[in-house]
Amino acid sequence: MTRLEMMTRLELQPDLAERVHDALLESICAGRLAPGERVTQEGLATLFGVSRQPVLQALMLLKRQGFIVDAGRKGVMVAPLAPDHVRHLYEIRAALDAAAARAAAMRMTPTLAGRGLALLEAGQAAMAAGDTGRLIAADVDFHLFIYEASGNPLFGETAAPHWRHLRRVMGAVLRDRDSYEAVWREHGAILHALVARDAAQAEALVRAHVEDAAARLAGSLELGAAPESQRAAG
Repeated sequence: MTRLEMMTRLELQPDLAERVHDALLESICAGRLAPGERVTQEGLATLFGVSRQPVLQALMLLKRQGFIVDAGRKGVMVAPLAPDHVRHLYEIRAALDAAAARAAAMRMTPTLAGRGLALLEAGQAAMAAGDTGRLIAADVDFHLFIYEASGNPLFGETAAPHWRHLRRVMGAVLRDRDSYEAVWREHGAILHALVARDAAQAEALVRAHVEDAAARLAGSLELGAAPESQRAAG
């Protein structure tokens, strides 16, 4: 093997592990790999048509990120969704989103307002199509728009690691049309406050929106974990 061939292999291996990581993360966030589902290096290597080494590297990174946990002698599994963890995630998001909304309202322009309206229309179209994946993507895009409109890139950079976990929660829980109709009504009210440059109202609406989502999502997870008799009595 020449020195050039060795260098090429060293460059390709991290890229392959990264691609396996990204594919697994997308499957977890989209719910194709369910909370508590076991995964094995051998099975994933066969699925992706790669050796076990890049799969091992991808799983190690996912464990550090909190998406994969040990399952004793059974190997590893997709991390369960814990209601308390959801509440903690949304506490952070409420603070970030509310501050970003206040800043965005103070620097709103007609161009930004037009982009916000287009995002609302995208969400409505996804809801009409009944496409959960598109709905989640549109939801995330709307909040990323608020971060960007704030003019402070640190809002988006700080929130980015949390949004991966948030997408996973949304994909697992938000399945019914009524929930998303409420979400997009609230998005419309938020955009109206932003366009009106009403910073206090925008901040309050965003905080209430995120806190309501936290209660709804954590509550759904708790109900799902409850015994059948308790669920029926709920």
